Amino acid sequence: MTTREQVRPGRRLMARERLVIPEVRPTLGEELLVARERKGVDLYRAERDTKIRARYLSALERDDYLALPGTVYTKGFLRNYALYLGLDPEDVLLHYRQEYGSSRTAAPVAIVPRALEAPSRGLTFSRGVLVAAILSLLVITFIAYVGFQVVRSIQPPALAIGSPATRVTTLEGNPDSTVLSGTSDPGMTVTIQGVGQPFQVSADTSGHWQQQVPLARGQNEFNVTATDPSTGKQSLPVMLIITVPMPIIEAPTLQVSSPNDGAAVTNGAIPIQGRTNATSVTVSARYVGPAPVGASSAAASGAHATAKASPGVTATPAAKVISVGPNGAFSDSYQLPAGKWSLTITAAGSQRETTTEHRAVTVAFTGIDVVVAVKGAPTWIKAWVDGRLDPTLGSGGLLVQPGKTVELTGQRTVEVRTGSAGSTSFTVNGEALGTLGPDGAAQTWRFTPSTAPARTSGT
Repeated sequence: MTTREQVRPGRRLMARERLVIPEVRPTLGEELLVARERKGVDLYRAERDTKIRARYLSALERDDYLALPGTVYTKGFLRNYALYLGLDPEDVLLHYRQEYGSSRTAAPVAIVPRALEAPSRGLTFSRGVLVAAILSLLVITFIAYVGFQVVRSIQPPALAIGSPATRVTTLEGNPDSTVLSGTSDPGMTVTIQGVGQPFQVSADTSGHWQQQVPLARGQNEFNVTATDPSTGKQSLPVMLIITVPMPIIEAPTLQVSSPNDGAAVTNGAIPIQGRTNATSVTVSARYVGPAPVGASSAAASGAHATAKASPGVTATPAAKVISVGPNGAFSDSYQLPAGKWSLTITAAGSQRETTTEHRAVTVAFTGIDVVVAVKGAPTWIKAWVDGRLDPTLGSGGLLVQPGKTVELTGQRTVEVRTGSAGSTSFTVNGEALGTLGPDGAAQTWRFTPSTAPARTSGT
């Protein structure tokens, strides 16, 4: 076969090869530049977020690895820059090794024929050989130790966060804390700066570390670094953002079935009833004006005359807290003197949110209404209404426990006998008179619509 015939097949093969156009992958720098532009940030914003100087980021995007401080720093910059740009750090490092390795030209290797060796006479040991081997081992160990220390003093500690898996995450359920974990070099001190005081934790022998950190509502930023305690060398910081959704606070429901707006009450005990999903209901009143003139107004004016003649009467009644049952229902009464009143009924939730209803009521008395409340210690109570013994208390009286009340209503008189005047507090026609005697004193008091309370017996 001639030389011409040998070349022709080769030419036909090259022609066929030129028909296949291989896909050319962009350089690593081009991929970084495209990813940054897609993220919509400039080099100075990237420098501020990654803590890597802009000139180093620019060198990475130009594939100018000679402008970087060294291979170790270059890999660290690439890993953190890839995480910041949303790229796979392992794929970026693999691309770097392929590209950087292909850019170096290998020196030609000269093949020298080996000389014929004499037949081996076997391995022999002598004292000198043993000493030389031991000295060589010591020298190699020393050089390895020195090299390890030099590399350790130059190379920053490794740092990676494993949980949460992403750098920006949202936790549901409004948690107050979470656990951060990751890996570093064994024995490194990991510092976590976030909500409140910074936390420090040491990586164990396998390089694993974890720390529970508090969370606040909204965005929580954590800056994590690893420090070599022996050299003080610090890793590149890793930024972590955890968002906790703000809780949705809703006002409680409130349905007031009693009293109706504009209701008229003739005995001062206003029924407060309704339903709510709140934890408590508070009732307060504001005096608007006197009751309308009529059949009950004379009794009302008599009640005011009693109030003026009695000490301890307050112009504005104290607010009253009503408990809410398991089914959301509430029911109680609220004592008010004669007159026109504006009631404020407020339901309060667990997060201090409130819902308020207003009711206008008129209170007018047609006789005498006496409410006896027992406070401090139990005491016995006996009563006569319009001259007749009250059957609910009995002829011998009834022992009433603290926190309980007895309500007596008559047309002309209500007479109350108590075993301890200091333990019984009186409210007459809505006016709070308080206690009328000392503790332990057995006294009898008579109440009428138009005169002040009169003690009929006792000291």
